[in-house]
Amino acid sequence: MPSFSAYDGTELAYHVLGDGDPLVCLPGGPTDSAYLGDLGGLSAHRRLIRLDLRGTGKSATPDDLSSCRCDRVVDDVEALREHLGLDRMDVLAHSAGANPAVQYLSRHPESVDRLALIAPSVRAVGLTITGDDRIEAALLRRGEPWFPAAFAALETVVAGRATDDSWKAIAPFSYARWDEAAQAHQAAGDERMNMDVVAAFGAEGAFDPETTRAALARFAAPVLLLAGEVDPGAPPRTMAAFAGLFPHAELVVQPRAGHNPWIDDADRFVATVEAFLS
Repeated sequence: MPSFSAYDGTELAYHVLGDGDPLVCLPGGPTDSAYLGDLGGLSAHRRLIRLDLRGTGKSATPDDLSSCRCDRVVDDVEALREHLGLDRMDVLAHSAGANPAVQYLSRHPESVDRLALIAPSVRAVGLTITGDDRIEAALLRRGEPWFPAAFAALETVVAGRATDDSWKAIAPFSYARWDEAAQAHQAAGDERMNMDVVAAFGAEGAFDPETTRAALARFAAPVLLLAGEVDPGAPPRTMAAFAGLFPHAELVVQPRAGHNPWIDDADRFVATVEAFLS
């Protein structure tokens, strides 16, 4: 397992899949990168370099968990770039991984050639996902057998009364098909989640939306935002607003996709991302 030493001496692991030009991949969660797999076969076109964020997967857990705060994770991304010997790099970030990705742009815009944001979190840029937007996306699934219970749980979440059970109950909305494969993917991700690291990642001071948005407005390189049509976690209307923060961003809404579009339709996902990176 390749690894490198971060700025504070923490040993961080990464995984390399495929050949071709490197694509640095930042997972959501924060959790380890295993759930990304080979991104639906994208490794046939690019050399995927999946970082296990500090405190997750094969990376070490630092004694000081405050170093897992999102804005400090940015320094790990820069240490990875230097370790790989890349002057500039293409970056793909999924879900919460978009937060350190856009903060990285704020500090190191000259080091990124292209940025692909997949169902990105909006915390670092200060956008708000309204309850109505989440409900609108969810209602597209009303014909599914699991819908009544999942939708009731989503209404509880939107109303600010979320419980552990309600968060678990809305999991089917993250996938186009709530089949055995999707359920296994979700369960594996839940098992790997370290809630202490999650709390540290979003702790007070982790985000500076005004500064980040100003930096994104100056970022002249191409950006892709890929949203799932039926994803309440990153609904298309909010993703369009996110795209509007960049001078040169393209929004692609993948039909019938949830929060993990490379699982929902691998061929379409790979074709979209590869066309953008080419």
